[in-house]
Amino acid sequence: MTLFLENAWAPEPAPEGTWEIRLTNLSDEVLEDFTLALTTITRIIDRERVSGGRLVRRVANYHEFAPPEGLRLAPGESWLVRAEALNRSPFHRNDAAKTAWVNLGARRLAVQVGDLIQADAPPAPPPPRMPAGRLTLPFALLPWPNAIRAEPGPAPVLLHAAPGTAMADLRLMLSVDALHARLFPAARKLFQLSPAPGTREIAFAYDASIPAEGYRLRFGRGIELASSAEAGRRHGLVALAQMLHGAFTDPAFRFPAEGVIEDAPRYGWRGSHLDVSRHFWRFDQVKRVVDILAWHRMNLFHWHLTDDEGWRAEILAYPELTRAGAHRSADTPAMLPQLGDGPGVSGGFYTQDQMRELVAHAGALGIEVMPEIETPGHAACVVAALPFLVDPDETPDSYHPVQGYPNNSWNPAIPETFVVLERIIDELCAIFPSRHFHIGGDEVAKNAWLESPKARALMQREGLSGTFELQSWFLRRVKAMLDARGRVLVGWNEVAHGGGVAPENTLLMAWEKPEVGIELARQGYDVVMTPGQAYYLDMVQGADWLENGAGWAGPVPPRQSYDYEAEGDFPEELRPRMRGIQACIWCEHFTSDAWFNDLVFPRLSAVAEAAWTRRENKDWLRFAAQTRLHPTL
Repeated sequence: MTLFLENAWAPEPAPEGTWEIRLTNLSDEVLEDFTLALTTITRIIDRERVSGGRLVRRVANYHEFAPPEGLRLAPGESWLVRAEALNRSPFHRNDAAKTAWVNLGARRLAVQVGDLIQADAPPAPPPPRMPAGRLTLPFALLPWPNAIRAEPGPAPVLLHAAPGTAMADLRLMLSVDALHARLFPAARKLFQLSPAPGTREIAFAYDASIPAEGYRLRFGRGIELASSAEAGRRHGLVALAQMLHGAFTDPAFRFPAEGVIEDAPRYGWRGSHLDVSRHFWRFDQVKRVVDILAWHRMNLFHWHLTDDEGWRAEILAYPELTRAGAHRSADTPAMLPQLGDGPGVSGGFYTQDQMRELVAHAGALGIEVMPEIETPGHAACVVAALPFLVDPDETPDSYHPVQGYPNNSWNPAIPETFVVLERIIDELCAIFPSRHFHIGGDEVAKNAWLESPKARALMQREGLSGTFELQSWFLRRVKAMLDARGRVLVGWNEVAHGGGVAPENTLLMAWEKPEVGIELARQGYDVVMTPGQAYYLDMVQGADWLENGAGWAGPVPPRQSYDYEAEGDFPEELRPRMRGIQACIWCEHFTSDAWFNDLVFPRLSAVAEAAWTRRENKDWLRFAAQTRLHPTL
């Protein structure tokens, strides 16, 4: 059957407006005794304000509607449902139904879905996101170095190692060549061991005065790469690889004939996060993301392994977490389709061997892998998989966080909660050597646990008032587990709510707005700046209705990501608390590889340059001319 769903939104009644859903039967059969299921970011929060049909159930972003009793949808006819009382007004064309299907007895019929249309205004095509740009020097370097004095010339056919080069440096050189080959499989190779016609020699030197991640390149008849540590040598080799690749693939770029590049990163923390819960990314794709970070000389991969929508890390002590919590489908009521799923099974998880492999892969590229296990909120998949962690006397549907899941938090009053968490932490600490362990701590509903008798008894016993003091009590216990294992607790900025955890051995990420990071630093916390208004790569890149992405932080065009100066917001005395910056790749809106590439690039490159290149050396138009060379997923 050919079925088509149209979405339309009108701004009245204020403030959220009206969402219209029209299902048209373009088949040759009558449709009757059916329900319509769909996944959508815009949610209906009051079923009584639905007309033309009935909202049978809603779980977070999953909605199911029944038509009026006796409705027969003949060929060519349409059924219209109107809904008011939305969670918010939509921002853009992809803020309504992403996927839909019809339940017809045991059958499920696919429904083609159109974009959300503004009922009161035709959309205008969005303007170009990037200017053509212009090159100040014709070298493909991204991020741009902090000191460069070089004359352009022709590129050598290959770079070869000088006689007597240490085995470790040869291996490092070839690892960068392999990185380039993985990112650009059709491109020419860059390095080899022996001289040949048209090659140019590279010699390695040690200089203790260069910072550990810094390097110096001298160009003349040969090339000298000086550094004090492996990290700097690797960054220097990546810089050479970028310049060769640019010169080989784009006639606008050349290679230095002579001159000097002296470079070191601006910040020690140059990170990117990847959410693999909302949209599951295959293991080979995750490895490619790490490769892309290495190409941009970033040094931390934040692996967001769990959220409401799925548990992605194999835990041997609790196989139920991945057996029941890693997949969504219309046949699993505890884990229904969300965020662009169809009715079939979607999801997956990473085995412990795969996680170890990623740690080794990243480590060979100089990248630290920090795992994240969301606590105490964002845990719908946990309570679905481990129901013994639920207070049986807690009122169902008694609290909902911003994403709409009912009762989705680890309960601090269930003793088994901490047994489970300790075993999970032990298994992950054995896999991830990083000193940093991210525990989430964000977006707990403001009334969480208040209708759990066990939680109320705990609050009375401990003298705690309200959800956020109870959350802090919970997080202090988690911090004690991490302290005992020599780990640094990392969390989102809400970890400081309700009294928070001790600032010592704690690092918080300021995501809601820049001012939050400054206040956290005043409280004594070390801070990584990752504000949604600049560094959230799921945000729309323009105010135009036809753009892709989320909109809560406002439009974030590439130039905004590039120009934002986190350090500039900090008073001088607090700047030592700012450890660096990080991009966040949240995947509620990512339904395909193409959407990833559309939203992440070139903004990931912009964050990489903001993390490495000092403010006075940044140049938007030069950057714009460089980004066309970046690799994609």
